Amino acid sequence: MIGYKAFDKDLRCRDMQFEIGKTYRTNAKKEELKLCSGTVIHFCRELHKIEVESPYSLSNSRICEIIATGNVVNDGNKFGTNEILILRELTKEEKKAFCNCNTGDYNTGHHNTGNYNTGYRNTGDYNTGDYNTGNYNTGFFNTVDSKLIMFNKPTNKEIEDIDFPSFLFFDLTVWISSDEATDKEKKEHKQEIETCGGFLKRLEYKKAFRLAWDKAGKKEHEMLLELPNWDNEIFKEISGIDAEAEIAKEEM
Repeated sequence: MIGYKAFDKDLRCRDMQFEIGKTYRTNAKKEELKLCSGTVIHFCRELHKIEVESPYSLSNSRICEIIATGNVVNDGNKFGTNEILILRELTKEEKKAFCNCNTGDYNTGHHNTGNYNTGYRNTGDYNTGDYNTGNYNTGFFNTVDSKLIMFNKPTNKEIEDIDFPSFLFFDLTVWISSDEATDKEKKEHKQEIETCGGFLKRLEYKKAFRLAWDKAGKKEHEMLLELPNWDNEIFKEISGIDAEAEIAKEEM
C-alpha cells in the first residue's frame, strides 16, 4: 500500500529517526496492531489528510512517499503498519501539486482539471461535487442536504443512498517497479529506482480511469448501469470509456 508520512525538519516522528530508502518495523504481530499505539507506524493514503490526522502541516514539515510493506490497520482516514519503507521526500513543488492533483486554479478537493472546483475528479469550472465536466454545478446558501444531480438530471437520492462501484475511487499515482519502467523512465527516476526499486508515476485522468476500469470485474462494471439517470454518452465523455459497449463484449 502506497501512502505519505510527515516528519519534522530532522526526519523524525515521535522520537523515532527515519532515513530515506530504509525499512522500519515495530515487530508487532498482525493481531496486536492498534492505531495510536507503539504497535504501528502511522501514515496517510492521501496527502491532504496529513493536516487532519496529525500535528504536522504540509508547508512546514518534510513529507515522504512510503510503502506499507507489512500488515495494515486503519479507521478510514489514518493508517498504521508494522513495516514501512520510506521511498523518497517530496519537494515543495510536489507537495503543492500532489495535495490536490489539480491542473487548474483555486481548487478545493482532488483530481480536478478545471478552476474553482470543490469536490473530486471534476474537469469543468466552479463545480461542487464529483465527476463533473460542466460549469457552475453547485448551489447557494443551503442548510439542508440536497438531492443529487447525476448525469445532468436531478434524482430523488442522497449520496448515502447510492451504491457506487468501488473502481470509481481511483488514484492518479501508481507504483512502477524497475522491471516495468521504460528506458526513459529509468533515466528520469534513476535515484528512486536504485534506492527503492521503483518510483511513483502520475497518470493522466482518463488513463487512470481506464486502469481502474480494467482492474474491476464484470459485476462492478454492471453496477454502473444501476446508477440513477445512467447515461452512457455522458460517462464516455468524462471517462473516455464506452461502458455499455464493453459490458456487452463481456457477456459474449
